[in-house]
Amino acid sequence: MSATAYALLFLGALAGGFVSGLAGFGTALMALGIWLYVLPPSMAVPLVLICSVIAQTSTLPGIWRSIDFGLVWPFIVGGLAGVPLGILMIAHADPKVFKLTIGVLLLVFPTALFFQRTPMAFRFGGKWADTAIGFAGGILGGLAGLSGPIPILWASVRGWGKKERRGIFQTFNWTILATALCVQIATGLVKPEIIWLVLCAFPGTLVGAWLGTRTYHALSDRNFGDVVLGLLILSGIGLVWSSVGH
Repeated sequence: MSATAYALLFLGALAGGFVSGLAGFGTALMALGIWLYVLPPSMAVPLVLICSVIAQTSTLPGIWRSIDFGLVWPFIVGGLAGVPLGILMIAHADPKVFKLTIGVLLLVFPTALFFQRTPMAFRFGGKWADTAIGFAGGILGGLAGLSGPIPILWASVRGWGKKERRGIFQTFNWTILATALCVQIATGLVKPEIIWLVLCAFPGTLVGAWLGTRTYHALSDRNFGDVVLGLLILSGIGLVWSSVGH
């Protein structure tokens, strides 16, 4: 790898760690669009999973007491069921089509929610709907480490506050991505060459997560919601750009 490739590796880790510390998700959303410029999907996806788990483990103690497990458990149950299906799809997914599809999703729906200034409290489906959303997130988590977008969009219309949403984002993502990583290791999808990349990305991930957590505590409920939607939109732009630019 060239010096430029290592710089992009560190930059992706820093950006991914910061967003994870800030919002409880986002390592994949921010880092994947950068890392896919210098790494093949077979290396980028496991690296995203590992750095996601590192970032969220480092910040979990700071938000543990604010987690409402009554809200979280349906997402986790559905997500764990979806992870194996997502992993099975890795060998058959077209990376360019996948990035473009997710990118368009992240441009359309968060933009609509951003301009919907009236607070929403959508109650349809209750915990069964939450479980189904978690299942979809689990599939994307197993496929590409993108467990967050669908549950995050869903939580944005549920009317939950900053602490409830952050607890759902981080607990769900940590559980799903850690499970996906363990399954990928067990099935041999994580190659030994990834160890050096993890060592290079580790400092940027930790520093970014620490900075992101400090920023999170300074945000109001409304500001937190705007930041979450803004990050999703930026991630969508990055994924679309990287899919049509190659």
